[in-house]
Amino acid sequence: MPAQPAHPTAAYTAPFLVYVGLMAVERAAHLPLQVFYPIRCAVSAALLLLLSRPVLSVRPSRLLASAALGVAVFLIWVAPDRLFGYRHFWLFENPIFGSTASSLPDGLHASLPFLAIRALGSTLLVPILEELFWRGWLMRWLIDSHFLKVPLGAYTPLSFWLAAALFGSEHGPYWEVGLAAGILYNWWIVHTRNLADCMVAHSVTNGLLSVYVLAANQWQYWL
Repeated sequence: MPAQPAHPTAAYTAPFLVYVGLMAVERAAHLPLQVFYPIRCAVSAALLLLLSRPVLSVRPSRLLASAALGVAVFLIWVAPDRLFGYRHFWLFENPIFGSTASSLPDGLHASLPFLAIRALGSTLLVPILEELFWRGWLMRWLIDSHFLKVPLGAYTPLSFWLAAALFGSEHGPYWEVGLAAGILYNWWIVHTRNLADCMVAHSVTNGLLSVYVLAANQWQYWL
């Protein structure tokens, strides 16, 4: 059982919210990604160490099954575009969800140091931030504002489906596969009651997606 953090809400939410907030500032101010993306990752990682360490679990209970789920979500993520190519339909690209254009300038496509940092951030950092926020905090907070009273993986229809829908909306023009991913990750926390299992699944998904982006020049998946 994770220790009780001194600031429980901040432990689960602050690293993710700061990461998203810094990303919004970068884009609004058109700051150079090669400089500020590493800063964004460093600040969020520092917050994880300072605030979230008491609630971080590094012991998945179903390692291989979690990895297999991560592979399945990766396939769900890329298969629709490969099979049907509907991504530019108005339901996905529109003023609300944006477009599938990558945030990476063309000049960074050949920058090995930056690409390594981007892949590592996506694979190792983002899954921890997001799982703490979405399935560690939000799913429980939607059940009871005193969320620490709610066990990890507790299920109500509202908490399950609203968290999945919001998770999907976070992924812009990929909202429908984001929704599918949110449903599967939510199902996995309900099934395992172990946040580390969701982190493993999410990390495998993002790691495979990073490999796919780099190997196939599919930069649009790095929004």
